[in-house]
Amino acid sequence: MSAGTETKTIMEFLTENPDVDVSNAWERCWNTHSGIVDRIRARFDVSKHHSCEGEDYFQSPDGQLEGSFNAYTGEGVDWLVHSWIGNRKASILDMNATCFLGQQTRVPHLCVIFGTIPKLYFYAEYTPRADLRTNYEYLQKYYEPANEDFLKFRADPNWTRFVSHGTYLRALMSPVAVSSTAELTDDNIDTCEKFLVGFVDRWFRWLDDAEEVPEEERAAQQDYDFMVRELGYRTDPMNVLPQKVFGQEEFERRLNLRIGTEQMAEARRA
Repeated sequence: MSAGTETKTIMEFLTENPDVDVSNAWERCWNTHSGIVDRIRARFDVSKHHSCEGEDYFQSPDGQLEGSFNAYTGEGVDWLVHSWIGNRKASILDMNATCFLGQQTRVPHLCVIFGTIPKLYFYAEYTPRADLRTNYEYLQKYYEPANEDFLKFRADPNWTRFVSHGTYLRALMSPVAVSSTAELTDDNIDTCEKFLVGFVDRWFRWLDDAEEVPEEERAAQQDYDFMVRELGYRTDPMNVLPQKVFGQEEFERRLNLRIGTEQMAEARRA
């Protein structure tokens, strides 16, 4: 068992409270995610990718896990994910609204995750499109404006920083990534929703003001984007749960679905 709350694994949290009904939290957080995804779909001309057919609702053979997976792609958006997986009667939920943008701009990707373990987990991130250590101008443009809100959230005594045990996932996070847990209450969900108003509005303003990436630089940007996208999913420590429940073959299929390997291959051929 990890000594500190910050470094407990998700499985440790679940072992302590394995049978909590989190249906109400699922409904609230899913509605918040749906609003974000609907707003992105209203801006971009995207359509559901063919690989997602039949995934509107799924369940593991033993009933331990259920969920939904939809991803959209189109001009300006490589992979817009609206998904959840978990067990609403047994503590665990993982809900995602993630937008991996196309290479027309270098605006950071958007990632918003709600989870229950059964504590409330909240993750909000602008996934970088460049190495922030060597691109100071990029950091100042896209991360300095979010720094004050990040620090304010970190100062909230109701929330505890959640430290991923995955070294790659920690390397992937920007300096303003929110990754925190709190008690599963309506007030704490309210805090997330209020934070997301400014967080998502800021991202849309960046899209409005974005400069176009020169055509000759887009292939290299695509290679970078696709590698970050694939490694992020493949190294997720949470993979151990669906791997155990679904078995290796079905787990691999579902992992490739989440990554969008078919969309990547199609985009590279285009």
